[in-house]
Amino acid sequence: MGERSAHVRLLPWSGPEGKRAHLITDGTASMLSLLADKIERQQIETASVIVELARPMVAPEAKLTTDELRWIAGRLIESLTDVLNIAESRGERIPEYEE
Repeated sequence: MGERSAHVRLLPWSGPEGKRAHLITDGTASMLSLLADKIERQQIETASVIVELARPMVAPEAKLTTDELRWIAGRLIESLTDVLNIAESRGERIPEYEE
């Protein structure tokens, strides 16, 4: 039976004290990795919805107040942060090219 190498996965939530949370695994599916997959899918879906809702709010004809624009910018930043975290996590799991 072959030995599996360790994989480190950046999780889509923070650990204690707001620090990044990681899962060290042998690369097989676990309850925690499947939960992380589900949360990542939800974060991507949420970001997609927020972008679609924000489009008309930032259109030239929109008449939003400064507070309304600040609110939607905050939601967009939160969603972009989640999606960038997912991209970083998935990028770290892509094997390097062989020479």
